[in-house]
Amino acid sequence: MKADAVRGHLDGLLLAVLEQGPLHGYAIIAAVQHRSGGVLELRTGTIYPALQRLERLGLLSSSWESSGERRRRCYALTEAGRHTLAGERTAWSEFTAAIGSVLNPTTPPPGLAT
Repeated sequence: MKADAVRGHLDGLLLAVLEQGPLHGYAIIAAVQHRSGGVLELRTGTIYPALQRLERLGLLSSSWESSGERRRRCYALTEAGRHTLAGERTAWSEFTAAIGSVLNPTTPPPGLAT
């Protein structure tokens, strides 16, 4: 899928995969890819700046966790993030309904009926 298709929806995707619990960056990328059936492939250069921005906005919190000898930054949804995710879902539903009504109209537009 084109990278442009994700633009404008990245925040919602990141918030949604973190809804079930904290994840580190690579796990976030894997979750998006898995949940999209392999269609969406995010790059680390795309998600880390977005995660940091969402944290600055108070929508995510982060902490360092150790896994063996590795330390990874894990991100978690805040209450403000949950509220924002609800708004993202509403906006997405409205957007897809509007696009769907244009691409797959059930009735002809006014003035075009025969």
